[in-house]
Amino acid sequence: MTQRLKDKIALVTGASRGIGYQIAKQLAAEGAHVIALARTVGGLEELDDEIKSAGGSATLVPLDLTDGSGIDRLGGAIHERWGRLDVFVANAGMLGVLSPIGHIEAKTFALTMEVNVNATWRLIRSVDPLLRKSEAGRGIVMSSGAAHSAKAYWGLYAATKAACEALVRSWANETMNTPLRVNSVNPGATRTAMRKLAMPGEDPKTLPTAREVAAKIVPLAFSDVTETGKLFDVRQNRFLDYRDPA
Repeated sequence: MTQRLKDKIALVTGASRGIGYQIAKQLAAEGAHVIALARTVGGLEELDDEIKSAGGSATLVPLDLTDGSGIDRLGGAIHERWGRLDVFVANAGMLGVLSPIGHIEAKTFALTMEVNVNATWRLIRSVDPLLRKSEAGRGIVMSSGAAHSAKAYWGLYAATKAACEALVRSWANETMNTPLRVNSVNPGATRTAMRKLAMPGEDPKTLPTAREVAAKIVPLAFSDVTETGKLFDVRQNRFLDYRDPA
């Protein structure tokens, strides 16, 4: 790695598996100290072992994203220890259920919104002041092609990702005149547990690995990124303006 993030502080949610796990590893390999957040302690410990064995460093934060007060305290804890945040990757999320909209149970709808949307808002609120203290703060929020395709039975998940994209676009407009750059990412179909849950009959070998996808996302954390308020499409390996067809 090029050590492009040497001495930077990076927060990654959903870091215990999949794309988040690989992003955390690669950020650490670029020199960042990674604050790895997830609810699965075992996955976080495995990540910590891999990062340390490669000469990197990490701080583990076992936290369920339904714990709103815990998210609110996170910003204060980061400020107290480091005084700033350089990179924020909002990767954690849940599929919810693939179902006709009228058949979705209220508790499933509420939980999916809580994890995918409310927690993202709380995280942004918690870390925005810290990112503004960085010389080149970078925010990366995971989205999905579902936000635009709105396929049948994907309504719940699609709605959460569309909401997250709207938050990012507004956030970008609010911080346009600062060094902070924030963008959404569509990783595309990836060989992950969530994808297997959504598409159980699909051959995973036809999909890129989480490691391969993460390698295209990590450069969005670099200081030479000037785009903000856009959608980065991993498969096309480029930013899309929201006026362009996605």
